[in-house]
Amino acid sequence: MKVFVAGGTGVLGRAALRALAAAGHDVWAAARGLEKAALVRRLGAEPVDVDLYDPDAVRRAVAGCQAVLRLTTKIPPTAERGRPEAWAETNRLRTEGARVLVDAAIAARARVYMHESIVFVYADAGGAWITEDSRTDAEGDPVLEAALAGEGEAARFARGGGRGVVLRFARFYGPDEPSTQETAARVRGGALEVVGNGHHYTSWIYVADAGRAVAAALDAPSGVYNVCDDEPVPLADYLGAVAAALGAPQPRPAPEGPATGADRASRQRSLRVSNARFTAATGWVPFVRSVEDGWRLIATSRP
Repeated sequence: MKVFVAGGTGVLGRAALRALAAAGHDVWAAARGLEKAALVRRLGAEPVDVDLYDPDAVRRAVAGCQAVLRLTTKIPPTAERGRPEAWAETNRLRTEGARVLVDAAIAARARVYMHESIVFVYADAGGAWITEDSRTDAEGDPVLEAALAGEGEAARFARGGGRGVVLRFARFYGPDEPSTQETAARVRGGALEVVGNGHHYTSWIYVADAGRAVAAALDAPSGVYNVCDDEPVPLADYLGAVAAALGAPQPRPAPEGPATGADRASRQRSLRVSNARFTAATGWVPFVRSVEDGWRLIATSRP
């Protein structure tokens, strides 16, 4: 299958290009500049220099493709995530960028449009399992509102007769994922704290498994799917697993304070997310089933 990937040089995109190429697909990926073009080629794809907000340029780029994948995000640095304006580009990519890609996919008569989303759109569920039918809660959070609005573009594509696939990903982690490297450094330095009581569930996905999920989703029926590992854990257990894997001190409790900011408030929700629907639809299973296994791999990986 000829596949066009928007966002192929990001954390998820790099893993997806590897998986798509390994599966034998003819992969093209947006890449601006010589450095990113060279990266795309190393990952087994052909680079396309295209402005993803230019409708005519995007139509030319996806012409002849059977699948169009939107994996574009621009996550701000950790220190800036509490500022709503820091998320402006990610919000635009999830909405306007998605709209341009869907218009182009429809014009190209593509069979599949795939849209990256996030599990943070779900409402706090305590210790209950979350499925794709669980309640969402984006009210008052521009980041989550944009995420759900962008998902509507996949539904629009499906109404035209194609397959619109939304993948709601859990938190990414892996050896070359920036926030993972930051977490490791802070845990080793004794600077990472447990926010709140640490009892709220967190769901995770190892980056390589996320890339494999993208490739598997090319054959999925239209719909929304959760992509996460098999064993969500409370935050305190997650940080304990990180510390144990790295041989570092256990994180200490953070001072009490309000959960403010677009990123922090949503990430304190208890999200015990199930991947059962995606597994049943595609046959995909995570190679890294738990964060304990994942962090042991990270601890032994080479920079």
